[in-house]
Amino acid sequence: MASMAKSILVATDLSARSDRAVDRATMLAKQWDTRLIVIHVLEHGSKLESDSKAAEQVIRTVLPNPLADVDIVPGNGSAPSTIVQTAASLDCGLIVMGVARFNHLGDHFIGTAVDHVVRHATAPVLVVKQRPHGPYTTILVATDHSSCSRHALLTAARLFPDAAIHLVNAYHVPYEGWLRSQEVKDEVTREAQAELDAFVQDAAIPESLRVRLSSSIGYGETHTVVWNEVEKVGADLVVLGTHGRTGFVPAVIGSMAESLLRCVPCDTLMVREPS
Repeated sequence: MASMAKSILVATDLSARSDRAVDRATMLAKQWDTRLIVIHVLEHGSKLESDSKAAEQVIRTVLPNPLADVDIVPGNGSAPSTIVQTAASLDCGLIVMGVARFNHLGDHFIGTAVDHVVRHATAPVLVVKQRPHGPYTTILVATDHSSCSRHALLTAARLFPDAAIHLVNAYHVPYEGWLRSQEVKDEVTREAQAELDAFVQDAAIPESLRVRLSSSIGYGETHTVVWNEVEKVGADLVVLGTHGRTGFVPAVIGSMAESLLRCVPCDTLMVREPS
């Protein structure tokens, strides 16, 4: 496979829960023939902070092969900000991170490191949940028909040219509690399908990608539709697009964040549309 040119940055806190992210990043760097950069933000006042050689040796212990030809970056300061700044300064094409614990309220990745990186990094952010056993084979792209959804789709197709891609759009009947007519529901369903069809036929989506696509609409709340579709198509990667305060991801990162990210078992790629 041709190189994607830009390097991959993977963040680790040196704990076992970061191993899956490091393993996936290592696999992708090999697939894409690109440089892997491993970053660990050192604790302030730790012995490693004043000994860069020792810090590199410790960070290398999380690699599948500690002697691998990768770049090691012992960072300093706030972990989320340092990850974003490092990715920008090194012009990385992808940031890979693992999930934090879900032991109690406040101890989950939305609202902490991953949330900050997703909101502030310009590079796509891959949140790894599953142990990698091979390349991604089936990608689910959640779309609201916006330009950021289209950008997320195009990015996913570029990064993973050999994977099948399935588009899904969640819809619902407005004022359903008052409008119980089957005709109304049927009309809304037809409109939702027509909008998805128009999105697929957009001139910005090349024919070479269109032939790789399948698509469906799902009735209900977004997180439920996405979860059901992941199981239905056997997706091993979910892709969401975001752009500032608009687009698909901010709506998800709000009230639905915990349920969506708990429910969807597979890895998730967050793609931010350029401003």
